[in-house]
Amino acid sequence: MQYGSDKKRQFIYRSLVRVSCIFLISGCSKEAENGYVSIETDPGRINAGGETTVYLTSSNAFSTPSSTLNGEALDRHLDGDFQFEAAFVTAPAAVNGGIGPIFNNSSCVSCHPRDGRSRFPTDINGLSGFFLRASIPGQDVYGGAIPLPGFGAQIQNQAIFGYEAEARLEVSYTPIIEMLADGTTVTLQQPTYYIMDSYIEIPSNALFSPRLAPPVFGLGLLEAIPEATLLAHEDVNDADGDGISGKANYVFDIETQDIQIGRFGWKANTSSILEQCVAAYNHDMGITTSFFPLETGHGQTNGDDGLGDDPELSDAIVEQVVFYCKTLGVPAARDIEDATIQKGEQLFSGIACASCHVPKMQTGPSSIPGLAYQTIYPYTDLLVHDMGELLADHRPDYLANGNEWKTRPLWGIGLTQVVNGHMDLLHDGRAKNITEAILWHGGEAEASKNAFKELSTSDRNALLAFIKSL
Repeated sequence: MQYGSDKKRQFIYRSLVRVSCIFLISGCSKEAENGYVSIETDPGRINAGGETTVYLTSSNAFSTPSSTLNGEALDRHLDGDFQFEAAFVTAPAAVNGGIGPIFNNSSCVSCHPRDGRSRFPTDINGLSGFFLRASIPGQDVYGGAIPLPGFGAQIQNQAIFGYEAEARLEVSYTPIIEMLADGTTVTLQQPTYYIMDSYIEIPSNALFSPRLAPPVFGLGLLEAIPEATLLAHEDVNDADGDGISGKANYVFDIETQDIQIGRFGWKANTSSILEQCVAAYNHDMGITTSFFPLETGHGQTNGDDGLGDDPELSDAIVEQVVFYCKTLGVPAARDIEDATIQKGEQLFSGIACASCHVPKMQTGPSSIPGLAYQTIYPYTDLLVHDMGELLADHRPDYLANGNEWKTRPLWGIGLTQVVNGHMDLLHDGRAKNITEAILWHGGEAEASKNAFKELSTSDRNALLAFIKSL
C-alpha cells in the first residue's frame, strides 16, 4: 500500500513539474532610472546558467529543472528530486530505513530547503543544516584532515532511540562594531562554539569548524568548468602584486581514487558532486552506500547498528540524486539594464570584488544536456583565499589552511530571502545580510572591505543592489 501511494505521488508530482516547465517564461529588464548614466554591461549575464537558466523569481527559483531537460533526462531529474526529499527513519523499515544510529539530519532537503541555503538554527541542537567539522592536527595519507578519534569527520548531535548522540552544542556571541564612512554603524556578532556533554572525553588537540548547508543549484556547471580555466585565475605567490593570491585545493577523489582539483564544500575539499552526495548521506544522515559502506560511528560504542544491512542506499538512488543536483537550473540575473545596478556592477569591479568573485566562466565537455560549453556567470573562481583572522577556523583541509575559504558563487544570492526566508550568509550564517558578509571579509579581501566602508551612501546602495540582482 505504501509503495503504491509513493508511485501515485511521484506521478502527480511529475505531471505538475512538467506543466511548470512548459510555461516558464523569461523576465524583462527595467530601463535605466534614478538619473544615472547607463553603464555598459554584458547583456549575456542575464543568462547566469547559460542554457540551464530559469526565469523564476518565486520561492521555486532554486528548485526548477534546467529547461534543457526533456524525456528520459527529465524523468531522471524528477526521480532524483523525489529521493532528495525522502526522509529516512530507523532501520529496519520497509521504506527509507537506515538513519543513524548517530546523525545530524534525516533528509537532503532538510539541510537544503527548496534547494537553497540553510538558516542558522534557533535551536542549535535541533534538526538543522548546521554542524561542526571535526579533526586533529596533521594529514592523512592523501593530505586531508584526520578525523577526530571517537567522533569522526563531524559532530553528530542526534541519535536514534537506544543510542547516545556524540555531544550537545552551544554558541555565544561577541559584538564587533564596524563604522561606515557615512556614519552608519553595523554590529557584527562573532560566534564561539562549545561542545557539551560529549559521550566520551574530547581530545585536547581537537579542531572544529562550523558549517551551514549551501544552495545546490548550478553544481553541474561548476563541475564542468575545465581545470585549466580555474588554474588560470590562480596566483599562489601574488606574482601580479594585487594582494590576491588564490590557490586551488587538491583533494582525494573517492570515485577515481586519485587526487583531483577541489570545487565543492566551504574549503573546496571535495572534487565531485558524487562525493558531496554520498559523504552527506554518510556523515549527515548515517546512511551507508557502496562508497561509504561503514556506519558513521563504526568502531564507536554509540555508532554501529549491527544490522548487517549495509550498504543501505543503492547505487541507482545515488545516481539519481547526483543527476538531480547536476541539473537544477540557475536563476537568471535581474534588472541588468537598470542604471543603479549597472553603477553597482562597475563599483563591484572597481573595488576588486571581481578579482575573487570572477563573473564569467566557460564550461567544457559534458554528456548532460545544457552543461557542455556554456558561458555562465557564477561570480566565483572556486579557489581558496586567505579571508583573515576573524573568519579563520584554524582547521586545515588538504591545501586550504585555517584562514582560507573557497570563494562562494554569488549567483542567486538576491533570491535567498524569497526562497529561504532569511539572509544567513557565510560558512556558519554569522552574517545576516550582504553588508555584514562584506564586513566580515579580511585577509586578501581587506582592501576591498575597506573600500566598501568608504563608499558614499548612494554608491554603497548601488553596489548592494547589484549583488542582490545576481
